[in-house]
Amino acid sequence: MIDNFEEFDDLEDNLNPNNISDKIIFSEIWTSPRKVFRYINTYNYDKYATGLLVLGGISRTFDRASMNHMGDNFSIWGLIAFCIIIGALFGWISYYIFSAMLSWTGKWIDGKGNTSSLLRVLSYALIPTGISLLFLVPQIAIYGNELFKSDRDINSGGIISNIIVYGCMIIEFALGIWSLVLCVIGISEVQKFSIGKSILNLILPVLVLIIPILIIFLIIFLSK
Repeated sequence: MIDNFEEFDDLEDNLNPNNISDKIIFSEIWTSPRKVFRYINTYNYDKYATGLLVLGGISRTFDRASMNHMGDNFSIWGLIAFCIIIGALFGWISYYIFSAMLSWTGKWIDGKGNTSSLLRVLSYALIPTGISLLFLVPQIAIYGNELFKSDRDINSGGIISNIIVYGCMIIEFALGIWSLVLCVIGISEVQKFSIGKSILNLILPVLVLIIPILIIFLIIFLSK
């Protein structure tokens, strides 16, 4: 571990894309994310970006399947196939759009990053999200379609099963939080923002989408 940090410290003074292995990128992002994002941004390192975006898209599609209670209409195998295929083909598009909006709204507060550079760091911020898919497997193995139903019952599998399921859910949640933290740090590095400004930049695209909807809703409501 010390050697890994020394490699990153060397990069601070004399960046060399040959000095860092892929293994270090994936291990040090957990403990030294800013240095990793600086390296990714400096060298446009996107070797695994597409794969990570695909995994992020699949994870997002499973989340939507749960929120939309798709288990009411799909068999478990149909649902899994749908989430993997649709998530892999189209799920990543939302990250591209979000990166474009981050770049656009970031310029309002003097951000320096473009869509490509933001998409790149966001893809590596999805590493914990990709790993969280592993913890979905035992949940599906135990409760199957029940996880995605509107009237789901995930307490009937016995004590051991419930410990496994809820333990996996807690780990998934923690990994999701860490992905969000990595997004903030990655945006901060690319946009040359403080953490506070980076959080603001993360919120601005959401506000840009929500405010017009609220205005339209108010106009319709007041016109009645």
